[in-house]
Amino acid sequence: MCLLLLALDAVPGRPVVLLGNRDEFHARPSAAAAPWADLPGVIGGRDLEAGGSWLAAHRSGRIAAVTNIRLLTQQRGSRSRGDLVRDFVAGEAGAAAQMQLLQRRVGDYAPFNLVLIDAHEAWCLESPSARAQRLQPGVHLISNGPLDAPWPKMQRLRERFVQTVAGGGNDDALLDLLADTQQPADAALPDTGIGLERERFLAPIFIRGESYGTRASTLAWRDGAGRIGLHERRFGPGGLALP
Repeated sequence: MCLLLLALDAVPGRPVVLLGNRDEFHARPSAAAAPWADLPGVIGGRDLEAGGSWLAAHRSGRIAAVTNIRLLTQQRGSRSRGDLVRDFVAGEAGAAAQMQLLQRRVGDYAPFNLVLIDAHEAWCLESPSARAQRLQPGVHLISNGPLDAPWPKMQRLRERFVQTVAGGGNDDALLDLLADTQQPADAALPDTGIGLERERFLAPIFIRGESYGTRASTLAWRDGAGRIGLHERRFGPGGLALP
């Protein structure tokens, strides 16, 4: 994932709502969100190259999602970041316990932000600093930098999400928020060390590109009875919607 919105106790009837766009090279093989035959109870998209996931859930109420972090000097990990999602939703450790374990192993992965949600709480781990924090009720945004950083697309998604929920928007309306291609002004863009042209390309909520771009928009939630739901929209080169 490259952009996540997590709403905790902010949507009527749904204590947990997670919205996310996965930005990736279109050539990387992936499977659409579906139940996993080899891990009963798990649902989500799957990276067919490394076997993990960017966002997945388990019928027990566990949800996880990961984003990469842009650093001037990128470290290469021995394990895929998608393993972080798969291992949590398919495991039995609580979010806090899993975070404590991963704080000692962040060097095994390229830089990441990880969100773990269990039946009781939600946590976020920023790998470069190994900083884990329990997330409080409210709306949180995560992209390729620090949690709740003031990046234009993060602020825009937060504002439009709050407006949509206040207006009683349905699931399609929430997913539509992830299709926003509005281009921020250059002066508002973050400087993550990749150059202005690349910052511009990555600045919208939804990224259209022939070789790289938004490949999946996902809405996942847990309702008041503990039931899990997940909807996904998939896209090909140029942002073309896929069946």
